[in-house]
Amino acid sequence: MAPMTPSPTIASPASVTTALSASQRLYVALAVTFVACLILGDVIGGKAVATSLGPVSVGLIPFPVTFLLTDIVNDFYGRSGARFLTVLGFCMAVLAWLILQVTTVMPIDKGSYFQQAEYAKIFGGSAQLFVASMVAYLVGQFLDIYVFQWWKALTQSRHLWVRATGSTVLSQLVDTAAINVIFWKWTANQSWGWIFAKIVREYGIKVVIAFALTPFVYALHSLIVRGLGLQPEPASGSVSVRSSG
Repeated sequence: MAPMTPSPTIASPASVTTALSASQRLYVALAVTFVACLILGDVIGGKAVATSLGPVSVGLIPFPVTFLLTDIVNDFYGRSGARFLTVLGFCMAVLAWLILQVTTVMPIDKGSYFQQAEYAKIFGGSAQLFVASMVAYLVGQFLDIYVFQWWKALTQSRHLWVRATGSTVLSQLVDTAAINVIFWKWTANQSWGWIFAKIVREYGIKVVIAFALTPFVYALHSLIVRGLGLQPEPASGSVSVRSSG
């Protein structure tokens, strides 16, 4: 009689979670929050609210969270960790957009809560806007990663606010200019004066938000160091995701 082969052991969800180190669990939490805010910002970005400076997209609510999370990932997981986060966000945004496009063209039932025109206007989106936002996102993110690490090396990992705010201020200038120039010149051929005014207005708000987020960057940074016992990557050290418990 042939010896019985032991059945493979299937890890329970609890054991899988336990197997992850504190560093890995933190990265997963930061990544899913980043992706959620990125996709929500794209979906709700079509709504504008009136301000004393003019109409402003409500997408400015979740997007600043992505600035903060990019800086935290960049600091604790290095350039490669931040690049992976950027690529992951891009892939998830493409997936979400494709799903929304497919569901938009599907036949609608007459008893549907959303009627076709409503659904298409809210979730259909335009290919031009999506392309513009993704180009701006990739350029802005990769610039942010590079500038953050440059400041970190220059200051020898001191003055967290310098690398966090300095990288965001520059990257968001490029991001804001890119999406407005690509989209509004491509789709509506708006005048350069109108586009420039919109860039200045939106960028000014983003700069204010970047400085306002500084206390939250320090708070989250301190929580990770003191609460989880993790340390940021050295400015010139390894950039791989650590597996320390």
